[in-house]
Amino acid sequence: MRIIAGEKRGLKLMMPAGDAIRPTTDKVRGAIFNTLQTVLGEAEVFVDLFGGSGAMALEALSRGIPEAWIFDVSKASMAVIKKRY
Repeated sequence: MRIIAGEKRGLKLMMPAGDAIRPTTDKVRGAIFNTLQTVLGEAEVFVDLFGGSGAMALEALSRGIPEAWIFDVSKASMAVIKKRY
């Protein structure tokens, strides 16, 4: 897993151990952000309600959104996200 675009392009992401987290693949994140690119310039906050690895929110930050909020019910996921970022 890595950031696919923006100023942090290529940054490798940490993953929580086990099979409980299924991160959004590079291809899917690319498709989502390409679809949203016309409104990304206006965004001030990106909210990721199912944080997992934090990949979606970190991708948003890399693409210039100034702030991201990450939520997840998994303490393991949040610990990995906080530890790395």
